[in-house]
Amino acid sequence: MNPPLTIDDLRWKRRFRFGSVSVVLALLLIFVGKAGAADSAMEFSTANKLYAEGKFAGAAGLYEKMIDDGARSANLWFNDGNAEFKAGNPGKAIVAYRKAALLAPRDAEIRANLDFVRRQAQGQSPPQRFWQNGLDQLTPDEWTMLAMLLFWLAFALMIFRRVRPALAPKLRGTLWSVIGLTILVGAITALQVDRHLHGQTAVVTMKESTARSGPFDDAQTMFTVRDGTEFVVEDRHGDWVRVVDASGRTGWLSTREVALVPDA
Repeated sequence: MNPPLTIDDLRWKRRFRFGSVSVVLALLLIFVGKAGAADSAMEFSTANKLYAEGKFAGAAGLYEKMIDDGARSANLWFNDGNAEFKAGNPGKAIVAYRKAALLAPRDAEIRANLDFVRRQAQGQSPPQRFWQNGLDQLTPDEWTMLAMLLFWLAFALMIFRRVRPALAPKLRGTLWSVIGLTILVGAITALQVDRHLHGQTAVVTMKESTARSGPFDDAQTMFTVRDGTEFVVEDRHGDWVRVVDASGRTGWLSTREVALVPDA
């Protein structure tokens, strides 16, 4: 039986990663010039150094500054999640890991760290349907590309049947299979894009937050939740969101106390 994980396991099990950030810096070099890319490289290097020195809040601040300035990378979000967790901010760490997973859904380290922090903050990882976990192995962009590839394959098969009529009977079954698969993947793509654009999760980023019966500060208290708790967003009214948790509890949370991230 494996020994229980501790907080320090995050540091040792999940190494700091830099890989795709170099791509981001290359793009910055193209679009904002050498000075901007050099500044970003300096900030990233400084943030890494702060993390190595145990100055996790400072490292997280610099990672977030890069993100606010437009840098986008699964590894950058991953490092930010590590720093936030070490700084004692599990909610912000979960947000960072979830955003990293949106860019790299098949990255085992991101998923492992996300599950680890969820267990530390919530006692368990939120349940997820098996089929949904499978669909999330591709990003919405990847599903779109797959649907387009299948569409053009079906179109090419139809053209080929017209050009080579003698092969039409042999290709009939293949063509209908590809058409059926195109329709299926197209439907999945629409579902995933809709989840990404409209489905949201609220993650508590304060030490404690109060869910209320309505979208205002003096509404009745329904229940309290702690940093790192995740909810499905059902509605929004001004600076408040109506949420529901895995047990079915509903309430309104202030957007000052939560971060909203796409479902997929």
